Amino acid sequence: MMTSTAVLLPPATALVLSFGVLLFLLRPGTVRYLAMDHPNQRSLHSQPVPRGGGVAIILALFGAWGLLLQPPLTLMLLAGVLAGISYTDDWKGLPVAARLAVHGLAAVALVRSELPEQNLDFWLIIGLAGYVIWMTNAYNFMDGADGLAGGMAVFGFSAYGLAACAAAESFATMCFVVAAAAAGFLPFNFPPAKIFMGDVGSIPLGFLAAALGFMGWQQQVWPLWFPLLVFSPFLVDASVTLLRRVMRGERFWQAHREHYYQRLIRMGWNHRRTALSEYLLMAAASASAVHGLRSSTEIQISILVIWFGIFAGTMLAIDHAWKRFIPPAVEHP
Repeated sequence: MMTSTAVLLPPATALVLSFGVLLFLLRPGTVRYLAMDHPNQRSLHSQPVPRGGGVAIILALFGAWGLLLQPPLTLMLLAGVLAGISYTDDWKGLPVAARLAVHGLAAVALVRSELPEQNLDFWLIIGLAGYVIWMTNAYNFMDGADGLAGGMAVFGFSAYGLAACAAAESFATMCFVVAAAAAGFLPFNFPPAKIFMGDVGSIPLGFLAAALGFMGWQQQVWPLWFPLLVFSPFLVDASVTLLRRVMRGERFWQAHREHYYQRLIRMGWNHRRTALSEYLLMAAASASAVHGLRSSTEIQISILVIWFGIFAGTMLAIDHAWKRFIPPAVEHP
């Protein structure tokens, strides 16, 4: 059993480091070196806001993971590569194909490093790598409103940590570190946001949501449905929206404002109301997932069916409201 200090010190370190780095980045003499997110026709904000706050999250969780007896070096390397390519994308913009190629290589490397030698089947690797790539990008797609991506990280990785506490304390600490690093960022991103996460934060966080979910399954901490339910507030919105765009023959890889949370804001909800409503959804999904782990198979199936109904009903209600709504010529967040 790990001591309480060994369990609490890394997350506390991540929280302090993340908060401290952001204080430094937002100083008048430093903030001018950050990339600026200028409003455009696809934005939900009306004023330029610096982006790149994800740098603080990545530095904080790497520093805190370094305190562990067995730091996850492969995970740190892959997340670091993704953070680096995403930071470049935040500043200069990179072709979609180049970004996806790096995401794919990172996903395959993760799966190959975690699967036992006897399970290195080609199609299994491709399938699991596809899951990692999708969760990585789905998380990034949902980083379009103040407080959403940071809040999902706090709830999602906290749920991972709680679920792993009894079975794998060191793994649980790894998860709590990510949640704590995001918690240090959230006060600066909660509406009205002083800084945005940027791809440098959302891409690695999406990758870690998939990677730690996959690793927990490999270590028999939880079944495969668990990480999917925990992060379902992001995965369902992103997946359904993408599918609709594909079916309409649109350029689904381009930025847009058609996610359900974006439509809520365009219909008059402000960022704060949207964030708090999403937090309620995130908390409920995470809590029911953790509860389901200690329940029978029948109850687990019931939980998943209930959540299917909740998401379907919510999306149908938003679709109905959207059909009656005529977006004004000039929109305000």
